[in-house]
Amino acid sequence: MHEEIGKIGREVLERIMPTRDDCARIEALAKKLERKVASACREYGVKATVRVEGSVAKDTWLREEPDVDVFMRLPTAIPRKSLGEISLKIARRAAEGAKQIERFAEHPYLEAIIDNVRVNIVPAYDVKRGEWLSATDRTPFHTDYIKPRLDEHLQKEVRLLKRFMKGIGVYGAEIKIGGFSGYLCELLIIYYRSFVGTLKAFAQYKQRIVVDIENYYAGRESEIQLLFGDPLVVIDPVDKGRNVASAVQPQRLYTFVAAARFFLEKPDMKFFYPPETEALHVERLKVKLKEQGSAFIFLTFGKIDAVPDILWGQLYRTQRALRKMLELNDFKVLRDAAWSDEESLNVAVFELEEHVLPRVKKHKGPPLERERECENFLAKYGNNAEVVSGPRIEDGRWVVELNRKHTDVAMLLQEKLRDGGRNTGVAEKISRVLRRGFRILVNTEVVNIYSKNGEFAEFLTDFLSGKPFWLETA
Repeated sequence: MHEEIGKIGREVLERIMPTRDDCARIEALAKKLERKVASACREYGVKATVRVEGSVAKDTWLREEPDVDVFMRLPTAIPRKSLGEISLKIARRAAEGAKQIERFAEHPYLEAIIDNVRVNIVPAYDVKRGEWLSATDRTPFHTDYIKPRLDEHLQKEVRLLKRFMKGIGVYGAEIKIGGFSGYLCELLIIYYRSFVGTLKAFAQYKQRIVVDIENYYAGRESEIQLLFGDPLVVIDPVDKGRNVASAVQPQRLYTFVAAARFFLEKPDMKFFYPPETEALHVERLKVKLKEQGSAFIFLTFGKIDAVPDILWGQLYRTQRALRKMLELNDFKVLRDAAWSDEESLNVAVFELEEHVLPRVKKHKGPPLERERECENFLAKYGNNAEVVSGPRIEDGRWVVELNRKHTDVAMLLQEKLRDGGRNTGVAEKISRVLRRGFRILVNTEVVNIYSKNGEFAEFLTDFLSGKPFWLETA
C-alpha cells in the first residue's frame, strides 16, 4: 500500500511542483507587484512596509494555481474604519489595468488577475507580535515562523496535502468553503512530518484533535477545552490565544477524516484530481426528481450587491434561517444547500420529506401531574377555533388535534418572504433582493433554470447524488 501511495504522490508532484521557469516567472511578477504597491503607497503619502507573504513566500504554492499575496503593513495611526478605504485605493492604483475584484476577510482587500495569475493585495497593521489590531497583522509573523521549519521535502508534503484537500473540496478558509487554510496545512505538516502522517492522524479522529506545536498548554491541556470548543484545535504558534482551525466547518473536517480513511485503504489519483461532474440530461433529471420520493424546493432570486465573502455569509445565514422556519412549521428537512454564480443567480435548495402536509396534526399537552400547566393548556385549547378534536386524555396527558396554519411549503415561503423575510431571519442584503422579487420552484419546475445554467446543473447533479465521488474508489 505504501508503494501505491508513493507512486501516486510522485505523479501528483510532477503536476503541482513549479518548474524553474515557473518560479522565475512568479518571482518576477511578485517583485514587480511589490514595487508597484510600494510606489502607490508613496504616491498617496502612506508609509508602509511591503512584502510578499503566503505560499509564494514559503514556497508551498501549486504550479497549477499560483497565488501571490502582497501585504502592505500600514501605520497603526490609521483608524480601523479607514483602513479598508485607504488600502483599496492603494491596491487599485498598484493593479491598474488588471481585472479587479474586491474581497472581504475581516476588512476589504483587492484581488486582481495579472498575467493570468491571481494576486491579492492585503492591508495589515505594522505591529509587534501579540499587539494585533486586525487578523491579517499575524500573517508576516506566520511567514517568518514557517519558512525556517520547512525544508524542500516538507514543502512537497505541504503541496500534496493542499492538492488532496482541493480534490475533496475542503481546501480554502473563505466563507464559501469553510475549509483548511494554506497556513493550517503547513502547520499540520510541520507537526505530523508528512502528508501520509497527517492523513493517518485524522483517520483516527475520535471527537477531537488538538495540535499545540509550541507546547503552550503543556500540563494545562484542560485549559484548551475551556478556551476552544471546536472539534479541531491547532494553536497558532505566533498567538497562543488563537485556533488556526476555527474557520474549518465541522462538515469539512468530517469529509477530510472520511476521505483520509478511504485513501489510506485504497489509494487513487481521483482524490487529488476528481472526475468532472457530468450533468444529468434534462429528461433524466425529471425522472430522478420524480423517483427520489422526496420533494425539492428551490428559492431563486437575483443579484446581491456584495463581494463574494459577504454574499456567501448572507446566503448561509439565510439558508439556516429558512431551514429553521420550515422545521418550526412541521416540514421535515432532509438536507439543504445554497448555490450562487456570484453574479445574477442565487438558489437555496431544500429537500423535504413532503411539500404538502395533512391539514390536521396532533399536539400533545402536559401530563396530568403538572396541574398548573394542565390548567393553562385547557384555558388555551378548551374552546379554540383551531382545535379539530379534543382536548382529551391519552396516556396520562392532555392532547388536541389542531388545524395546521400552513400545509403547502411553497405558499408558506411566499407568505414569509413577500416582505423580504427579515422577521424570519433572512440576511439583510438578501432581504432587499427578495422584496424586489423571487421564485419558489417545486421539483421539476426547476428544469428551465437547470437547462440554461451549466454550473447550476453540475451542482444539482452532485446534490441529487448525495455521494462523495471518492466513494466510487472504495
